[in-house]
Amino acid sequence: MGEVELVCILCPASCTLRARRADGGVEVEGAGCARGVEYARQELTNPVRHVMTVVRVRNGELPVVSVLTSRPVPKSCIPEVVRVAAHLEVEAPVELGQVLAEVCGVQLVATRRVGRAAT
Repeated sequence: MGEVELVCILCPASCTLRARRADGGVEVEGAGCARGVEYARQELTNPVRHVMTVVRVRNGELPVVSVLTSRPVPKSCIPEVVRVAAHLEVEAPVELGQVLAEVCGVQLVATRRVGRAAT
């Protein structure tokens, strides 16, 4: 792998980073702070992301509830997280912060409340 150019997203400075693998590690140039160096190393060795999606709600005042992974997952796990969420249906009511499923070692957590539909 050659040199990769990244824009650090950890602070408002948005430093342009140049990173490359070298001697069993990662060399980073352009970082204004240690957080930028760590961000570039993470992106080259094991990039992770929070996943945000929706889950179907049965008998809810809304048809879906938004969910977020409890912590970032490796990019390679994103398709599995999305697949699980796409096949999941939960019964209303759903509470803010409720754990709806576990996948790839993280929890899918509801990010809003969905009440039960009036009958």
